[in-house]
Amino acid sequence: MLEGSEPNDIENWTCVKEGGTEYEVESAKNYLASLDIPSNILSKRDSSFSVNYGEMGMVYLYVPDEYEEEARKALAEFELPEEGTNEEE
Repeated sequence: MLEGSEPNDIENWTCVKEGGTEYEVESAKNYLASLDIPSNILSKRDSSFSVNYGEMGMVYLYVPDEYEEEARKALAEFELPEEGTNEEE
């Protein structure tokens, strides 16, 4: 059986965020893009099944190694908007 998930080792890239939903990782990716920090998402979610636990449900956000420190600082300040809130109000 699966014993937890680990981000893949990808040459010249570092995992800076992992989450159980694509929404939270995609939101973090968009935030980094607004700061001109390149990133890519690696999803281990199995779209055939609605699996949202263990390694088959994890989503990872990677940045190039040279952006790791900047990305981690930015993500430490990043907060997801609460559901049901409208930023235009």
